[in-house]
Amino acid sequence: MRAAVLTKFGAPLTVQHVATPAAQGGEVLVDVLAAGVLPYAAEVFSGRRNYPLVPPVVPGTGGIGRVVHTGPDATRLRAGDLVWCDPTVRSRDDALTPDIALQGWSSRGDGGAKLAQYLHDGPFAELLRVPTENVFPLPPAAEDDPARWAALGVHLIPYGGLLAGRLEAGETLLVSGATGNLGSSAVAVALAMGAGRVVAPGRNQAVLDLLADRFGPRARPVRLTGDEAADRAAISAAADGPIDMAIDLLPPSAPSSVTRAAAMTVREYGRIVLMGGVGMLGGDDLALPYPWIMRNSITVRGQWMFPRTANAGIIRLLASGALDLAPEHVRSFPLDAVNDAIAYAAEHSGPFDRTALTPSAS
Repeated sequence: MRAAVLTKFGAPLTVQHVATPAAQGGEVLVDVLAAGVLPYAAEVFSGRRNYPLVPPVVPGTGGIGRVVHTGPDATRLRAGDLVWCDPTVRSRDDALTPDIALQGWSSRGDGGAKLAQYLHDGPFAELLRVPTENVFPLPPAAEDDPARWAALGVHLIPYGGLLAGRLEAGETLLVSGATGNLGSSAVAVALAMGAGRVVAPGRNQAVLDLLADRFGPRARPVRLTGDEAADRAAISAAADGPIDMAIDLLPPSAPSSVTRAAAMTVREYGRIVLMGGVGMLGGDDLALPYPWIMRNSITVRGQWMFPRTANAGIIRLLASGALDLAPEHVRSFPLDAVNDAIAYAAEHSGPFDRTALTPSAS
Protein backbone atom coordinates (compact mmCIF):
# COMPACT_ATOMS: atom_id res chain seq x y z
CA MET A 1 0.00 0.00 0.00
CA ARG A 2 0.99 3.67 -0.21
CA ALA A 3 1.65 5.60 2.98
CA ALA A 4 3.15 8.86 4.20
CA VAL A 5 6.20 8.01 6.31
CA LEU A 6 8.12 10.07 8.85
CA THR A 7 11.65 8.77 8.23
CA LYS A 8 13.30 11.03 10.82
CA PHE A 9 12.41 14.07 12.90
CA GLY A 10 12.93 17.31 11.04
CA ALA A 11 12.46 15.78 7.58
CA PRO A 12 9.36 16.09 5.38
CA LEU A 13 7.12 13.05 5.24
CA THR A 14 7.69 10.88 2.17
CA VAL A 15 4.95 9.00 0.32
CA GLN A 16 6.16 5.51 -0.46
CA HIS A 17 5.05 1.91 -0.89
CA VAL A 18 5.14 -0.06 2.35
CA ALA A 19 4.03 -3.54 3.34
CA THR A 20 0.26 -3.96 3.51
CA PRO A 21 -0.73 -4.61 7.15
CA ALA A 22 -2.27 -7.97 7.98
CA ALA A 23 -4.93 -7.97 10.70
CA GLN A 24 -4.54 -10.71 13.29
CA GLY A 25 -7.08 -12.03 15.77
CA GLY A 26 -8.56 -9.14 17.74
CA GLU A 27 -7.87 -6.66 14.95
CA VAL A 28 -9.66 -5.01 12.05
CA LEU A 29 -8.24 -3.83 8.73
CA VAL A 30 -9.72 -0.54 7.53
CA ASP A 31 -9.54 1.32 4.22
CA VAL A 32 -8.76 4.91 5.29
CA LEU A 33 -11.05 7.51 3.72
CA ALA A 34 -10.09 10.51 5.88
CA ALA A 35 -7.69 11.28 8.72
CA GLY A 36 -7.46 14.57 10.57
CA VAL A 37 -4.22 16.56 10.49
CA LEU A 38 -3.75 18.34 13.81
CA PRO A 39 -2.58 21.98 13.83
CA TYR A 40 0.52 21.09 15.86
CA ALA A 41 1.53 18.13 13.66
CA ALA A 42 4.48 20.09 12.29
CA GLU A 43 5.79 20.58 15.85
CA VAL A 44 5.61 16.83 16.44
CA PHE A 45 7.33 15.91 13.18
CA SER A 46 10.07 18.48 13.68
CA GLY A 47 10.87 16.99 17.09
CA ARG A 48 10.02 20.22 18.90
CA ARG A 49 7.38 18.54 21.07
CA ASN A 50 9.69 15.64 21.90
CA TYR A 51 6.98 13.01 21.44
CA PRO A 52 7.96 9.36 22.00
CA LEU A 53 7.39 8.54 18.35
CA VAL A 54 9.93 6.19 16.76
CA PRO A 55 10.70 6.70 13.03
CA PRO A 56 10.25 5.31 10.52
CA VAL A 57 6.56 5.53 11.26
CA VAL A 58 3.29 6.18 9.45
CA PRO A 59 1.81 8.90 11.70
CA GLY A 60 -1.68 10.22 12.36
CA THR A 61 -4.37 10.20 15.06
CA GLY A 62 -7.35 8.08 14.11
CA GLY A 63 -9.50 8.22 11.02
CA ILE A 64 -12.69 7.45 9.14
CA GLY A 65 -12.73 4.39 6.90
CA ARG A 66 -14.44 1.27 5.63
CA VAL A 67 -13.93 -2.14 7.15
CA VAL A 68 -12.00 -4.46 4.84
CA HIS A 69 -11.52 -7.45 7.14
CA THR A 70 -12.43 -8.37 10.72
CA GLY A 71 -11.01 -10.93 13.09
CA PRO A 72 -12.97 -13.85 14.56
CA ASP A 73 -13.84 -11.90 17.72
CA ALA A 74 -15.89 -9.27 15.83
CA THR A 75 -19.58 -10.20 16.06
CA ARG A 76 -21.24 -7.08 14.65
CA LEU A 77 -18.76 -5.35 12.37
CA ARG A 78 -18.99 -6.28 8.70
CA ALA A 79 -16.84 -5.61 5.64
CA GLY A 80 -17.96 -2.36 4.06
CA ASP A 81 -19.10 -0.73 7.32
CA LEU A 82 -18.19 2.95 7.66
CA VAL A 83 -16.33 3.38 10.94
CA TRP A 84 -14.32 5.68 13.17
CA CYS A 85 -10.95 4.32 14.33
CA ASP A 86 -9.95 5.54 17.79
CA PRO A 87 -6.15 5.93 18.10
CA THR A 88 -6.20 5.45 21.91
CA VAL A 89 -4.93 1.90 22.24
CA ARG A 90 -4.92 0.23 25.65
CA SER A 91 -3.11 -2.90 26.77
CA ARG A 92 -5.41 -5.84 27.46
CA ASP A 93 -3.55 -7.37 30.41
CA ASP A 94 -4.36 -4.79 33.11
CA ALA A 95 -7.96 -3.71 33.50
CA LEU A 96 -7.21 -1.25 36.33
CA THR A 97 -4.31 0.76 34.91
CA PRO A 98 -3.76 -0.26 31.29
CA ASP A 99 -0.78 1.03 29.38
CA ILE A 100 -1.77 3.50 26.66
CA ALA A 101 -0.41 4.40 23.24
CA LEU A 102 -1.81 6.79 20.67
CA GLN A 103 -1.37 4.69 17.55
CA GLY A 104 0.89 6.53 15.13
CA TRP A 105 1.39 9.46 17.49
CA SER A 106 2.54 9.03 21.09
CA SER A 107 2.65 6.77 24.15
CA ARG A 108 2.86 6.87 27.94
CA GLY A 109 5.68 5.22 29.87
CA ASP A 110 7.62 2.05 29.12
CA GLY A 111 4.49 -0.05 28.76
CA GLY A 112 2.95 2.38 26.32
CA ALA A 113 6.18 2.39 24.30
CA LYS A 114 6.08 -1.41 24.13
CA LEU A 115 2.47 -1.28 22.95
CA ALA A 116 3.44 1.30 20.31
CA GLN A 117 6.08 -1.06 18.93
CA TYR A 118 3.32 -3.45 17.90
CA LEU A 119 0.59 -0.96 16.94
CA HIS A 120 3.15 1.37 15.43
CA ASP A 121 1.58 2.94 12.36
CA GLY A 122 -1.29 5.41 12.10
CA PRO A 123 -3.81 6.43 9.42
CA PHE A 124 -1.70 8.47 6.98
CA ALA A 125 -1.93 5.45 4.70
CA GLU A 126 -4.34 3.63 2.45
CA LEU A 127 -4.95 0.91 5.05
CA LEU A 128 -4.91 0.85 8.84
CA ARG A 129 -4.67 -2.11 11.22
CA VAL A 130 -6.49 -1.33 14.48
CA PRO A 131 -7.71 -3.28 17.55
CA THR A 132 -11.31 -4.46 17.26
CA GLU A 133 -12.38 -2.51 20.36
CA ASN A 134 -11.15 0.73 18.75
CA VAL A 135 -13.53 0.55 15.78
CA PHE A 136 -16.92 2.31 16.02
CA PRO A 137 -19.70 2.25 13.41
CA LEU A 138 -20.84 5.63 12.09
CA PRO A 139 -24.37 6.73 11.14
CA PRO A 140 -25.47 7.04 7.48
CA ALA A 141 -24.99 10.84 7.63
CA ALA A 142 -21.21 10.35 7.72
CA GLU A 143 -21.27 8.73 4.27
CA ASP A 144 -21.64 12.10 2.54
CA ASP A 145 -18.52 13.76 3.97
CA PRO A 146 -16.01 11.50 5.77
CA ALA A 147 -13.42 14.30 5.88
CA ARG A 148 -15.82 16.49 7.87
CA TRP A 149 -16.58 13.64 10.25
CA ALA A 150 -12.87 13.15 10.87
CA ALA A 151 -13.20 16.21 13.14
CA LEU A 152 -14.78 13.97 15.75
CA GLY A 153 -11.20 13.08 16.70
CA VAL A 154 -10.75 16.69 17.85
CA HIS A 155 -14.09 16.88 19.66
CA LEU A 156 -13.39 13.62 21.48
CA ILE A 157 -10.56 15.13 23.51
CA PRO A 158 -12.49 17.85 25.35
CA TYR A 159 -15.49 15.51 25.54
CA GLY A 160 -13.30 13.11 27.52
CA GLY A 161 -12.36 15.95 29.87
CA LEU A 162 -15.95 17.04 30.34
CA LEU A 163 -16.93 13.46 31.17
CA ALA A 164 -14.04 13.26 33.64
CA GLY A 165 -15.26 16.45 35.32
CA ARG A 166 -18.84 15.12 35.41
CA LEU A 167 -20.33 18.14 33.63
CA GLU A 168 -24.08 18.23 34.18
CA ALA A 169 -26.83 19.92 32.21
CA GLY A 170 -27.38 23.51 33.28
CA GLU A 171 -23.97 23.95 34.91
CA THR A 172 -21.57 26.80 34.24
CA LEU A 173 -18.26 25.77 32.68
CA LEU A 174 -15.11 27.81 32.13
CA VAL A 175 -12.89 26.80 29.21
CA SER A 176 -9.28 27.92 29.61
CA GLY A 177 -7.87 28.20 26.10
CA ALA A 178 -11.30 28.71 24.53
CA THR A 179 -9.94 30.54 21.48
CA GLY A 180 -7.76 27.62 20.40
CA ASN A 181 -8.58 24.57 18.30
CA LEU A 182 -9.32 22.25 21.22
CA GLY A 183 -10.70 24.95 23.49
CA SER A 184 -13.27 26.13 20.96
CA SER A 185 -14.26 22.50 20.50
CA ALA A 186 -14.81 22.27 24.26
CA VAL A 187 -17.21 25.23 24.04
CA ALA A 188 -19.22 23.49 21.31
CA VAL A 189 -19.22 20.09 23.02
CA ALA A 190 -20.17 21.47 26.44
CA LEU A 191 -23.14 23.34 25.00
CA ALA A 192 -24.18 20.21 23.09
CA MET A 193 -24.08 18.34 26.43
CA GLY A 194 -26.43 20.89 27.96
CA ALA A 195 -24.16 23.31 29.81
CA GLY A 196 -26.13 26.36 30.92
CA ARG A 197 -23.27 28.79 30.33
CA VAL A 198 -19.75 28.45 28.98
CA VAL A 199 -17.32 31.20 29.92
CA ALA A 200 -14.72 31.57 27.16
CA PRO A 201 -11.65 33.66 28.10
CA GLY A 202 -9.00 34.56 25.53
CA ARG A 203 -6.94 37.32 23.97
CA ASN A 204 -8.15 37.07 20.38
CA GLN A 205 -11.16 39.36 20.11
CA ALA A 206 -12.10 38.12 16.64
CA VAL A 207 -12.36 34.55 17.90
CA LEU A 208 -14.29 35.64 20.99
CA ASP A 209 -16.76 37.40 18.70
CA LEU A 210 -17.02 34.26 16.56
CA LEU A 211 -17.91 32.14 19.60
CA ALA A 212 -20.54 34.65 20.70
CA ASP A 213 -22.06 34.81 17.22
CA ARG A 214 -22.17 31.04 16.77
CA PHE A 215 -23.46 30.05 20.20
CA GLY A 216 -25.45 33.03 21.41
CA PRO A 217 -25.97 34.09 25.04
CA ARG A 218 -24.97 30.75 26.56
CA ALA A 219 -21.38 31.49 25.43
CA ARG A 220 -19.77 34.20 27.57
CA PRO A 221 -16.51 35.53 26.00
CA VAL A 222 -13.98 37.36 28.18
CA ARG A 223 -11.03 39.36 26.82
CA LEU A 224 -7.92 38.59 28.92
CA THR A 225 -5.50 41.36 29.89
CA GLY A 226 -2.65 39.45 31.52
CA ASP A 227 -3.44 40.86 34.98
CA GLU A 228 -4.27 37.68 36.92
CA ALA A 229 -6.50 39.34 39.54
CA ALA A 230 -8.33 41.48 36.99
CA ASP A 231 -8.83 38.53 34.64
CA ARG A 232 -10.23 36.41 37.45
CA ALA A 233 -12.69 39.17 38.34
CA ALA A 234 -13.76 39.56 34.68
CA ILE A 235 -14.31 35.83 34.35
CA SER A 236 -16.45 35.72 37.48
CA ALA A 237 -18.51 38.66 36.26
CA ALA A 238 -19.14 37.01 32.89
CA ALA A 239 -20.33 33.83 34.58
CA ASP A 240 -23.04 35.81 36.37
CA GLY A 241 -23.06 33.21 39.13
CA PRO A 242 -20.97 30.32 40.47
CA ILE A 243 -18.61 28.50 38.11
CA ASP A 244 -19.10 24.78 38.63
CA MET A 245 -16.19 23.50 36.59
CA ALA A 246 -13.13 24.65 34.67
CA ILE A 247 -11.31 22.73 31.94
CA ASP A 248 -7.85 23.74 30.76
CA LEU A 249 -6.81 23.05 27.15
CA LEU A 250 -4.01 25.58 26.72
CA PRO A 251 -0.97 24.63 24.61
CA PRO A 252 2.60 24.17 25.96
CA SER A 253 3.52 27.76 25.04
CA ALA A 254 0.96 29.25 27.44
CA PRO A 255 2.06 30.53 30.88
CA SER A 256 0.81 28.68 33.93
CA SER A 257 -0.58 31.93 35.35
CA VAL A 258 -3.39 31.88 32.76
CA THR A 259 -4.42 28.36 33.79
CA ARG A 260 -4.23 29.30 37.47
CA ALA A 261 -6.39 32.42 37.00
CA ALA A 262 -9.06 30.35 35.29
CA ALA A 263 -8.91 27.45 37.73
CA MET A 264 -9.30 29.64 40.81
CA THR A 265 -12.66 30.98 39.67
CA VAL A 266 -14.49 27.74 40.48
CA ARG A 267 -16.95 27.69 43.36
CA GLU A 268 -16.62 25.79 46.62
CA TYR A 269 -16.78 22.07 45.76
CA GLY A 270 -15.92 23.03 42.18
CA ARG A 271 -14.00 20.84 39.75
CA ILE A 272 -10.92 21.53 37.64
CA VAL A 273 -9.84 19.30 34.75
CA LEU A 274 -6.34 19.67 33.31
CA MET A 275 -5.90 18.44 29.72
CA GLY A 276 -3.57 20.98 28.09
CA GLY A 277 0.16 21.16 27.59
CA VAL A 278 1.12 23.86 30.11
CA GLY A 279 4.56 23.10 31.54
CA MET A 280 5.48 20.45 28.97
CA LEU A 281 8.20 22.69 27.52
CA GLY A 282 9.32 24.11 30.86
CA GLY A 283 8.20 27.23 32.69
CA ASP A 284 6.65 27.89 36.08
CA ASP A 285 4.64 25.29 37.92
CA LEU A 286 0.85 25.68 38.16
CA ALA A 287 1.14 26.34 41.92
CA LEU A 288 -2.51 26.17 42.97
CA PRO A 289 -2.68 27.20 46.66
CA TYR A 290 -2.97 24.23 49.00
CA PRO A 291 -5.19 26.08 51.57
CA TRP A 292 -7.60 27.21 48.83
CA ILE A 293 -7.94 23.67 47.43
CA MET A 294 -8.41 22.13 50.88
CA ARG A 295 -10.74 24.68 52.48
CA ASN A 296 -12.97 24.92 49.41
CA SER A 297 -13.06 21.15 48.80
CA ILE A 298 -11.85 21.62 45.22
CA THR A 299 -11.38 18.59 42.97
CA VAL A 300 -8.39 18.80 40.61
CA ARG A 301 -8.37 16.09 37.96
CA GLY A 302 -5.88 15.33 35.21
CA GLN A 303 -7.20 13.62 32.09
CA TRP A 304 -5.24 12.30 29.13
CA MET A 305 -7.48 11.59 26.15
CA PHE A 306 -10.80 9.86 26.90
CA PRO A 307 -12.39 6.54 27.91
CA ARG A 308 -13.41 4.07 25.23
CA THR A 309 -17.12 4.75 25.84
CA ALA A 310 -16.59 8.41 24.88
CA ASN A 311 -16.36 7.35 21.23
CA ALA A 312 -19.95 6.12 21.25
CA GLY A 313 -21.06 9.24 23.13
CA ILE A 314 -19.54 11.74 20.72
CA ILE A 315 -20.95 9.84 17.74
CA ARG A 316 -24.41 10.07 19.34
CA LEU A 317 -24.02 13.83 19.84
CA LEU A 318 -23.05 14.23 16.18
CA ALA A 319 -25.76 11.94 14.84
CA SER A 320 -28.44 13.77 16.84
CA GLY A 321 -27.34 17.17 15.55
CA ALA A 322 -26.73 18.48 19.08
CA LEU A 323 -23.10 18.90 18.01
CA ASP A 324 -23.15 20.39 14.52
CA LEU A 325 -20.26 19.90 12.11
CA ALA A 326 -21.87 21.94 9.30
CA PRO A 327 -20.37 25.34 10.28
CA GLU A 328 -16.83 23.97 10.38
CA HIS A 329 -14.40 24.79 7.59
CA VAL A 330 -12.78 21.63 6.20
CA ARG A 331 -9.89 21.46 3.73
CA SER A 332 -8.95 18.06 2.34
CA PHE A 333 -5.64 16.99 0.80
CA PRO A 334 -4.70 13.81 -1.08
CA LEU A 335 -1.98 11.59 0.31
CA ASP A 336 0.65 12.93 -2.13
CA ALA A 337 0.10 16.43 -0.68
CA VAL A 338 0.65 15.34 2.92
CA ASN A 339 3.32 17.98 3.60
CA ASP A 340 1.06 20.68 2.18
CA ALA A 341 -1.66 19.44 4.54
CA ILE A 342 0.69 19.67 7.52
CA ALA A 343 1.69 23.24 6.61
CA TYR A 344 -1.93 24.24 5.99
CA ALA A 345 -3.05 22.82 9.34
CA ALA A 346 -0.37 24.84 11.15
CA GLU A 347 -1.49 28.04 9.42
CA HIS A 348 -5.20 27.35 10.02
CA SER A 349 -5.29 26.39 13.67
CA GLY A 350 -8.20 28.54 14.73
CA PRO A 351 -11.64 27.52 15.94
CA PHE A 352 -13.52 25.05 13.76
CA ASP A 353 -10.80 25.03 11.09
CA ARG A 354 -10.11 21.42 10.11
CA THR A 355 -7.55 19.79 7.86
CA ALA A 356 -7.98 16.25 6.56
CA LEU A 357 -5.89 13.80 4.58
CA THR A 358 -7.79 11.49 2.21
CA PRO A 359 -5.45 8.52 1.53
CA SER A 360 -7.85 6.24 -0.37
CA ALA A 361 -8.91 9.10 -2.66
CA SER A 362 -5.34 9.72 -3.80
